[in-house]
Amino acid sequence: MPTYDYVCKSCDHKWELFQQITANPKRKCPECGKLKAKRVIGPGAGIIFKGSGFYQTDYRSSAYKKAAAADKTAQKKSQESSDSKSSSSTKSESKSKSKSKSKSSD
Repeated sequence: MPTYDYVCKSCDHKWELFQQITANPKRKCPECGKLKAKRVIGPGAGIIFKGSGFYQTDYRSSAYKKAAAADKTAQKKSQESSDSKSSSSTKSESKSKSKSKSKSSD
């Protein structure tokens, strides 16, 4: 059951009322007793959809998406450079091993 905000148009009294969704809005103000109360649409709570197909990150700002993409490309470049360094070191190791084998067979 939700909590609704009410305001009296006569005395400007504001209050909250915990009631069912199907319940009719209250009209009587608890402060002045007049039938001038009105239900106010409040901001509500932040909604987080959970489950298959709904993710909190689906509606990120464009600035966040750009920064994430830049991080991803920087990470990819650093990984590629470390891969190329490791492959060049293994090539030099294999060359030195082949030279030592040819010397030992002579």
